[in-house]
Amino acid sequence: MVDFRKLPKIELHCHLDASVRVATVAELGRGMGLVLPEPLELALVAPESCVNLADYLRRIDLALEVMQESAHLTRIARELVEDLAREGVIYGEIRFAPQLHRRRGLSLQEVVNAVHDGLQAGACAVPTGLILCCLRHESAAQSLDIARLAADNRDKVCALDLAGDEARFPGGPHSEAFALAREAGLHRTVHAGEAAGADSVREALDVLGAERIGHGVRAEESPEVEDVIRRRGIVLEMCPCSNVQTRATPSLTNHPIHRFLRRGLRVTVGTDARTVSDTTLTSEFEHLAEVFGWGSEEFWECQRHAAEAAFVSADVSAELLRKLALVETASESGARA
Repeated sequence: MVDFRKLPKIELHCHLDASVRVATVAELGRGMGLVLPEPLELALVAPESCVNLADYLRRIDLALEVMQESAHLTRIARELVEDLAREGVIYGEIRFAPQLHRRRGLSLQEVVNAVHDGLQAGACAVPTGLILCCLRHESAAQSLDIARLAADNRDKVCALDLAGDEARFPGGPHSEAFALAREAGLHRTVHAGEAAGADSVREALDVLGAERIGHGVRAEESPEVEDVIRRRGIVLEMCPCSNVQTRATPSLTNHPIHRFLRRGLRVTVGTDARTVSDTTLTSEFEHLAEVFGWGSEEFWECQRHAAEAAFVSADVSAELLRKLALVETASESGARA
């Protein structure tokens, strides 16, 4: 059996506010005078099956309370990079919605600066990219502000995302923000096909100009949409554990990731929410190995997809592929010895 712990990994789909260490929430919360529930884990970690996506997202509420000061944001971002390094991640993309961190008077720019500082503090361990999220339930004007913020911080931000309650809020109203991002040379990814069906994926591609799709679980509800994804080479940022918890799929056994990979779709594996889902990339692949019999072949294919789709320069992408190939070759040689 493959020991995924020892292999280099790429993380493309990870939310900062859903990946805050429980101990950090406890320490910062006490320092702020917050009344914390006991046990704290029940407020931060989702059950194996939530009512829906909105129910799952409630688990970030308490973490957000301690993410309203620059020093806290910097520490939390740095700690996440440390967590990535601990399990052998060689490149990670971290996303968050800066507009959710202004309750104590921080400006949007101060929020971005603080998170960027934390990521940079850990950059010697793991290089990262920063993605800013627009939120589906917010206004088009608010999304335009976030797109402008991203465009004004091209030295810190690599992409724009659209996240939130997909079941109740379509993506179309945010098209102007994504057009601005495209004109500014920013990459675009969109959460779609998680709480809503294949039409939401098509909207993300055709209306918002998404280069990658966050989740995309329900794309197989439409053979036409699945074919579009395949023909365009769109990468799916799939997060199996989270997808089961949010009921995007009834169980891991029913998850389409294995079928997609076999049908030639460019699949990647992400954690989505390391704390909320109590997961790591290592455990995600261990579960896939247990349910679908995944081994080194599937692992390396997903890592190559991730390296090719990472929101980095061509040179950096090529370097990531080189690093993966070196370890893959060494692993194969060791297995034959």
